[in-house]
Amino acid sequence: MNKIPVGISSCLLGQAVRYDGGHKLDSYIAGTLAEYFDFKPFCPEVAIGMGTPRPTIQLVKINGEISCLGVKNPDVDVTAQLRDYAHQQKAAHDDLCGYILKKDSPSCGMERVKVYTNGQPQKIGTGIYANEMMRNNPLLPVEEEGRLGDPRLRENFIQRVYVLHRWKQLLAEGLTASRLTRFHARHKLIIMSHDNYVELGQLLASVSKTNLEEVANTYISQLMKALKKVASRKNHVNVLQHIQGYLKKELDADNKAELCELIERYRQGEIPLIVPLTLLKHHFRKNPDPYIEESYYMSPYPQELRLINEL
Repeated sequence: MNKIPVGISSCLLGQAVRYDGGHKLDSYIAGTLAEYFDFKPFCPEVAIGMGTPRPTIQLVKINGEISCLGVKNPDVDVTAQLRDYAHQQKAAHDDLCGYILKKDSPSCGMERVKVYTNGQPQKIGTGIYANEMMRNNPLLPVEEEGRLGDPRLRENFIQRVYVLHRWKQLLAEGLTASRLTRFHARHKLIIMSHDNYVELGQLLASVSKTNLEEVANTYISQLMKALKKVASRKNHVNVLQHIQGYLKKELDADNKAELCELIERYRQGEIPLIVPLTLLKHHFRKNPDPYIEESYYMSPYPQELRLINEL
């Protein structure tokens, strides 16, 4: 399988581009994720000519405006240059299906970056480059390497990357009403685990030849927004019970009781999601269902990533 293009802060791949001449190699990113993602590195501070090593910069709020200034020399203002670089890379960013940013960076931080007001810091900012990049690419799944240590946030990010990748494949094949409807059907159970799918279904019910592109644009915007909400245990239980309904005529009393018990134990937090999913897959191998077979819910990404083992 071709790897999925994902943007990344260069230092996280081990490139010595930090202000101190070092790097912040992340072994999980450079090891496990690199097996599936084709990482495209960006370092805006080096790209705008600041060099390595270089004087440190920070976010400063003056008269309500946030700027990126030199720590030792506040006359150094690279705010416009960092924004310009984000716009210059828009074509490269358009090809991406995700982006991993360096936390706390005044250029690349996604959130909670220190902003200084009269010398006092507050973790309320976003890196200048990161902010422009995300504004230019509202559909793009974005995370910071530090937050990827949280199993639920890691699974959420990677799932969104694969959804956007499949969407781009759909567009490359050629958008039609039937393909759009099938895309939704295959992701419906995933949507259920995150949010209410009814509005998206109602949107697709209005699709026609004359409004196909407009509906598709609204659909993917609402879908990616819905998927940013981390799937809850309660919603997963609802989906598992919904899937179980497709087996109500095929399973005997003992098998039904076993499946119900595992779903309940998952609901109580005693076992991970992979356990009831594995049993469901076993039953569907014996009793195939075309809708479940088409759905991405039980196999949203390569099983080697083992993300649902920790949910």
